Amino acid sequence: MGVGRTLEPCRRRILSGFDEWLTKILGRAPTDTGPFQRALTHGSQAAENYERLEFLGDRVLGLIMAEWLWEQFPNEPEGQLSRRLNTLVTGAVCADVARDLGVRDHLRLGKQARDDGASDSDNVLGDVMEALIGAWYREAGLEAARAFVRSAWGDRVHAQGKAPQHPKSALQEWAAAHNRKAPEYVVTDRSGPHHAPRFTVTVRINRSGEASAMGANKQEAETAAAKALLAKLNG
Repeated sequence: MGVGRTLEPCRRRILSGFDEWLTKILGRAPTDTGPFQRALTHGSQAAENYERLEFLGDRVLGLIMAEWLWEQFPNEPEGQLSRRLNTLVTGAVCADVARDLGVRDHLRLGKQARDDGASDSDNVLGDVMEALIGAWYREAGLEAARAFVRSAWGDRVHAQGKAPQHPKSALQEWAAAHNRKAPEYVVTDRSGPHHAPRFTVTVRINRSGEASAMGANKQEAETAAAKALLAKLNG
């Protein structure tokens, strides 16, 4: 009995802290914290985890970001807006936003995932960020989700004055301009635990050069490899 009396007040403080954190990042308290707890739950902790909410939040984020860019850069064509969008919704950027919001302190991870460093994994944090967006969209609708995303991303939308060109597109253009075949990308290694894999990709342009790089997924590794090869070719 004595143990129960000791633990119960502690439990109330933890829940209160979670509620206060949600209220702070969302602007008001949700009526049901259950979906948000699920949005912060990794598959190593429970079967009811963030994956379905992440699926929804990914689409909501894309819509909100596309609308925001369309408003902010009225004179840019579709191609430049797409490049901005692709940069702003990457897993790495979503993870960076999650860190700024203090998501790591509220993640629900299994022991092995914690030991493997999942609390600072771009893959995990990026997915959780999208899951939180999905949960808030379901709770409060598109207008509230829009306000949340715009507040969370802040001045990242204007961080680059000119729309960035994706390294893979730039490498493709270099190959065409130098009468070379299109770059070839090959996954040469995969390592790390399931929740935080590391891919190594080698990109090659025949008779010009090659470069390898690592990433948390194939797309990230391909992008890093293309950037590395461009640096060699233009160096």
